[in-house]
Amino acid sequence: LMAGERRRRGGDGPRERPRERLRDRGERRDRDPKPRQQQKPPRGSGRGRAALALTAAAAALALGLAAAAAEWNRWSEASRLVTPHPAPRAVPPGSTGPLASPTYFWGTYRPHVYFGMKTRSPRAVVTGLMWLQHGGNLRHTSEQNDGVSRYGWLMHDGENFGAQEIRDEGLVLRTEFVKQPGGDHGGDWSWRVTAKMEGKGPAPLLSLFFYVATDGQGTLRPVLENGTRLAAVAGTAEELGDFTLTFLPPTGEGGEGPKYASYNFLAAGVPGLHRLTDLVRQSLRESSVFSPPGRPRRRFFGVSSTGGLPGEPPRGQLLLHQVTLEPPAVLEVTLDAALARHAAAFEQRFEDAFGLGARGVSLPQRRFAQAALSEMLGGIGFFHGRSLLRSERREEPVPGAESTLFTAVPSRSCFPRGFLWDEGFHLLLLGRWDPALARDILAHWLDLLNADGWIPREQILGDEARARVPPEFVLQHSETANPPTLLLALERLLPDAPLPYLRRLFPRLRAWFEWLNRTQAGPEPFTFRWRGRDTDPERFLNPKTLASGLDDYPRASHPSAQERHLDLRCWMALGARVLAALAERLGEPLAPFRDTAAALSDNDLLDRLHWAPELGAFADFGNHSAAVALRWHRPAPVPGRPPPAPQLRREVREAPRPRFVGALGYVSLFPLLLQLLRADSPRLPALLGSMRDERRLWTPFGLRSLARDSPWYLRRNTEHDPPYWRGSVWVNINFLALRALHGYARAAGPHRERAAELYRELRRNLVANVFRQYEATGFLWEHYRDSDGAGQGCHPFAGWSALVVLAMAEDY
Repeated sequence: LMAGERRRRGGDGPRERPRERLRDRGERRDRDPKPRQQQKPPRGSGRGRAALALTAAAAALALGLAAAAAEWNRWSEASRLVTPHPAPRAVPPGSTGPLASPTYFWGTYRPHVYFGMKTRSPRAVVTGLMWLQHGGNLRHTSEQNDGVSRYGWLMHDGENFGAQEIRDEGLVLRTEFVKQPGGDHGGDWSWRVTAKMEGKGPAPLLSLFFYVATDGQGTLRPVLENGTRLAAVAGTAEELGDFTLTFLPPTGEGGEGPKYASYNFLAAGVPGLHRLTDLVRQSLRESSVFSPPGRPRRRFFGVSSTGGLPGEPPRGQLLLHQVTLEPPAVLEVTLDAALARHAAAFEQRFEDAFGLGARGVSLPQRRFAQAALSEMLGGIGFFHGRSLLRSERREEPVPGAESTLFTAVPSRSCFPRGFLWDEGFHLLLLGRWDPALARDILAHWLDLLNADGWIPREQILGDEARARVPPEFVLQHSETANPPTLLLALERLLPDAPLPYLRRLFPRLRAWFEWLNRTQAGPEPFTFRWRGRDTDPERFLNPKTLASGLDDYPRASHPSAQERHLDLRCWMALGARVLAALAERLGEPLAPFRDTAAALSDNDLLDRLHWAPELGAFADFGNHSAAVALRWHRPAPVPGRPPPAPQLRREVREAPRPRFVGALGYVSLFPLLLQLLRADSPRLPALLGSMRDERRLWTPFGLRSLARDSPWYLRRNTEHDPPYWRGSVWVNINFLALRALHGYARAAGPHRERAAELYRELRRNLVANVFRQYEATGFLWEHYRDSDGAGQGCHPFAGWSALVVLAMAEDY
C-alpha cells in the first residue's frame, strides 16, 4: 500500500506559490537625523512639519490598508476554499433517500472490506463479515499483501444482486446478496455465505463473524437465544426506522440438515468504524471450546460478550455474531431462494448490454468480462466526511465542507476511495451498463465543487477512508488540478440524459472549466501548464506532475512558468467541445465554448506550439536538460555523530534551456488520443508509425507508456520511487487509443486503412493479455509489464482496467 501511495502522490515538499506583489513602501523612507544643535525654525517651518506629519500618516494609513487588504484576500481565499459552490446542487436534496431512490439506497457501498453493506446515508448503519481460520489471521479489510490469493465479484448488477468468490489458504468463501424491493426503506436484503475447503484432509476450525455497527446515530439491541447465540439484531436508525436482522443457524452444503457450530457474541462501544478490526481482535480470547458430539474437543479464539478499546470513548455500537464450525457449511442472514433467478437475469442483461455471445466470444472470456464489470460495480462506495485542504496562499490546512460522495473506486485494496480522473474512465463503462447510475455518480462529483470551481483530485472522506491513507498524503492542495475526464463520460451520456438533469449540471461544469482555464493557463494564449509539480531540484530524476494523472511521466527537467503541457491543452479542447454541445442542447450561449474548442483544435496552432521537428512528434515545451542522472552522494560528516547514510541525488550535466521535451510516449499521442487531429493530418503517419514501432511504443500486450529508446525508460525517479508511467502498459490510455483508431478507421481520409490495421492488432493484443493475466492470477491489475505482459502494481484494480469490457464489445 505504501508503495502505491508514494507513486500516486508526491512528498510534502514546497509547493508552487504566486508571487507577492505588495511591497512595504514605508521601508524606503529615510529617518530624520538627530539635530546637532538647536536652531531657530525658519518662517513657515510649522506648516512644513505639519505637511510631513500628514504625509507620514497617509503613508502609514496606506500601508495599513494594504496590509489589511492582503490579509482580507488571504482570508477570503481560505473562506472560498471551504465554501461549496453557490449553484443549485447537481444531486437535489432528498433525492438519494429510500423513498426517492430505493434502487440505490442499499448496496455493497463499503469497497474497502471483503464483504459488507450500508445505505447511502451520512451516518449509516453498516453490516459486514470477518473470518478467521484458527491458526491464521483475522480477515476483514481488503489488503494488498495479506495473503488472500484471489477475491472478486463474479456477478454484480449494481442494484439487487451480487456473488463474490474469495480464496484464502485453502478456504473458498462464496458471498452472495439479494435485495427485494418494497417498503419505505429501500427494500429488504439477504446474505448467503458458503464455506468449503479445497483439497483433502481435516478441515480447520473456521469462525465467521457477522456484525452490525452504528456510527454516531441509531441504536442496536441484541436478541439472544440460549444466552449465547445472537439470533437477531433489532435496531432503529434515522432513515431506516425500526429494523430487524436475523441470523439463521448454519446448514450443510447443498441444503443438508443443521450443521453443528459454537456461538459467541460481542456487544461493544465503537470509537469509529475504522477501529472495528482492532476492537474485534482485542476481544478474542482462546477460552472457547468447540465440542461436536462424538468428536474431540478443541479450543478456539472466541469474542468475549462485552468489550471496547480502553481510553477511546465510544461513538457508536457494535453487535457481532460469531459462528465457529468445520467447513463445508452455508450460513444465511435471511433466507432467500431467488439467487439462481437473479444470476440468470444478470447474464441476460449483460448479453443485452455488450453482446459478447453474439460476437462469438468464448464462455471463459464472457465470464471474465462479467467479473470485470461486477468488480467495478461491487467497488462502488458511499462516503461522508471532510477533506483536508490547503490554499496556495496559506500554510495552515483547513477542513473542507462536509460532503458526501457516491463513486466507484480504482482498487478495493490500494485505493478504496474516489479519484477524480479515474472516475471519468469508470463512468464510460458504468454508463453503458446503467446510465442512471452513471449520471448519479457524476452529479455527486460535481457537488464537490468549491466556490472557486475547484474539485480536489482525491476524496478522503470519513474515518474509514482516512485510516487507509498515510497522514502525509491526506492534504489536498488548491492549485492542483486533474484531467477533466468526467467530460469524457458526459459526452457519452449527453444524448439521452434528461434536460432537467443537464440544467443542474451546466453551471457547475461551466465553473469547473473556467477554473481550469484560469488557474492552469500557460505562458502564451491557448497554452496550458499543470500546476503543483514537485519542486525539489535534487530529489527527483524528473519532478513528478501528479496533477496530470501521469505522475512520473517525463516533463521538462526544471519546472518553470514557461512550460507548455500538451496533454492538458488536449483535455481543455475536449472540455470546450463537450460544453459547447451541452450549451447547444440547453439553449445556452455556446459561442465562448465553441470558439475555444475551435482554437484549441486548430491543427496549425497545435503544430506551432507543440510539434517538435527534431523529434518528429508532438511534445511538451519547457526549461529542459536531457543530461540528468541520479547519483549516490555521501553528505558531509558531522563531528561527534555517526557517518550519514549516502543519498541518491540528481546531477545535471548540461544546463537546461527552453526547448521541446524529447519523451516519446503517451503524452505525444494526445492529439490523436482525443481525436483533435484531422483525418487528413500530415502528422498522423508519424504518430501511427511510432505506435507500431516495437523499438518505441508497440508491444504484444498493448502500447507502452514511454518509448523503449527513451533515456527515462524504466528509470527510477528516486531511491524509493520505481518507474510508474515509464514503460508499463496502461489500459485506460490503450482504450483511448483504440477509441481514436476506431474513429480514424471510419473517417474518410488517406490514413484510414493504416488506422484500421493498428486498431485490430492493438485490440487483439490488449484483450488477450488482460484476460490471460486474469486467468493466471484471478485479478485485473493496475498496469502491465511491457516485456511479458505480467500484471503490476495494485490488484485487484477493476477501475479503468475494466474498460477491457468495452474493448471486447467494440463499444467506444
